[in-house]
This record gives sequence, structure tokens and C-alpha cells, in this order.
Amino acid sequence: MTIRVLIADDQELVRTGFQMILDAQPDIEVVGAVANGADAVEAARRLRPDVCLLDIRMPKLDGIEVTRILAGPGVENPMRVVIVTTFDLDEYVYGALRSGATGFLLKDSGPTLLIEAIRAAAAGDALVSPSVTVRLLQHLAQPTMGATKPLNEPLTERELDVVRLVARGRTNQEVAAELFVSLSTVKTHLGSIQVKLGARNRVEIAAWAWESGVVS
Repeated sequence: MTIRVLIADDQELVRTGFQMILDAQPDIEVVGAVANGADAVEAARRLRPDVCLLDIRMPKLDGIEVTRILAGPGVENPMRVVIVTTFDLDEYVYGALRSGATGFLLKDSGPTLLIEAIRAAAAGDALVSPSVTVRLLQHLAQPTMGATKPLNEPLTERELDVVRLVARGRTNQEVAAELFVSLSTVKTHLGSIQVKLGARNRVEIAAWAWESGVVS
């Protein structure tokens, strides 16, 4: 099955570079490339791509607003959004993640992580660049540390183990390897964790981990 991708970035060289990398993959097809947020919303609604690859800073509508429109709370049939930016400690990035983005990468993360993030998003998973996960969430969660609402049902010790690894940017496969459990067991734990936290994806799980002090 081919993964259909929409690229939105105001720099033509970046759009062209991403398109060349992604179109070279046998399972990925770039169906559109636009230069601003307003065009991104229009193209996404018209083309219904599997993944929207958005820059955080664009004319007309920025990446946060586009993410909120396409994938935010209350959106019917939310799309899968991956944010790509040069700003690894930008408060706008955190806002985009909280608005429904399922992935976050730096523009210099390299083609391998870019491709992995697209495939992960298409599969309903998420990938946050491991090199920045800890610094980003720790830095931006500090003002609200301890301010999270109590859970109706507490996480089990094993679920907390999973949460800590997710918060450090581990993939499902890496979590399974580190905890010596099967991939299906990790997915079961993640499903339970999402229900208990009211989280829509692993990015929100990671944010909760930092905000609540589960990871320090």
C-alpha cells in the first residue's frame, strides 16, 4: 500500500528536497507540495493524504493552526500530521504536538528519520526525534510540572515503564526489546495507557510523563 504525503513548507528547496527523498521510496508518494498554511489546509482536505508533513512557521497559517484544523480535538476523521522544524526548543512546536501532531523532527534529522516518521504516522504510530525528545518536553513541561489532573485509574508499574520509554523517544520495537516483551504486548499497554490518560497518541503520553514528573 502506498503512503500518500502532502508537504507544506515555505522554502522551495526544502519542499523539493523532501519530495525527492520521499518519492524515492517504493511505498511513499508525494501527492502535493505547497508553500503556506492556507494552501496546506485546502490541499489536505481535497487530497486526503495519509500523512501531512508541515513546517512549523509558514505564511498565512502557521503549523500549529494547520495542525489544529486538520488533527485537533473535536476534528472528525483527523489527519496524521508530522511537524518538521529547525527549532527544537520552540514553544510553537509543543503547541503543535498538543494540537494533534503525531510526530516531530528537526530538519537536519536526516532522510532515514524522515522516512521512518512518515511510515510510523501512516501506521497510526508516532516518531519524535530521539535527539530532542528529552530536551523539548523537559524544557517546555517545567512550568506546568505537577499541575496534571489526577487519573481516575492509576497506571500499573509496567505501564509506567512503557510511559518512561515512550517519553524518551523509544519506538514500539525498542520498548519491547528493553522490557523483554512482545510487540503486541507493548501495543496493548499503549492502548490501556491512552485510555487512562485520555491521550490521543504517544506524543501526548510523552508530554504527560514530563508534566507529571514520571520522567525527570
